[in-house]
Amino acid sequence: MYRLVALVPMRHHSERVPGKNYRPLAGAPLYSYIVRTLLAVPDIELVVVDTDSPVIQAGLKAHFPQVRVLERPPHLRDGHIPMNAILVHDAQQVPARFYLQTHSTNPLLRPETVRRAIAMFFAHYPRHDSLFGVTRWQTRLWDAAGQPINHDPQRLLRTQDLPPVYEENSCLYLFDREGLLARGNRLGRNPLLFEIPRLEAVDIDEEDDFRLAECLMRMRQADAAAA
Repeated sequence: MYRLVALVPMRHHSERVPGKNYRPLAGAPLYSYIVRTLLAVPDIELVVVDTDSPVIQAGLKAHFPQVRVLERPPHLRDGHIPMNAILVHDAQQVPARFYLQTHSTNPLLRPETVRRAIAMFFAHYPRHDSLFGVTRWQTRLWDAAGQPINHDPQRLLRTQDLPPVYEENSCLYLFDREGLLARGNRLGRNPLLFEIPRLEAVDIDEEDDFRLAECLMRMRQADAAAA
């Protein structure tokens, strides 16, 4: 049994950004960035891509033969299927003691960030039985009813003095096999929050997100070329 396996789900169809998982971003298919990131992390013994996309399957076979491809079964291909159901299926196909799950829609995630997350998870396991990536926000938030969530409008603290709140950014999750199969959930009973810098944590859901990620990636490429 593997110790740590990375699971990366990639659907062929996308409603808000058509074909986003294999659409070119800054000169390469979107999915290739996260695959390269994960392959650069020595702690990860195997990278597994779960997909129903013939385009992605062909690209992985040609350029990343060390990646294991799981063809997603038809009953799990609908966009409304919960991610936890897909992860349970994948864990049943590829047994491992622990799993790291991320997405192709997080192209800016760096290998060193993934390594820090893994180190943090194992340093606190089993007291914390899972970990997930978050983005810190210190801004005034309101609910749909116009009620303040994290501040007192009668006492206008500077935003930098507000208590931080954290957004689950979908960049990465770490969890054990036992908990996933027992609860059917990648989040355990006592998860650990792992903060990721905001621009590194860009997640592509909308067309504007894709454009932002491409701009940031081209800036990163330019900086690397100039170094």
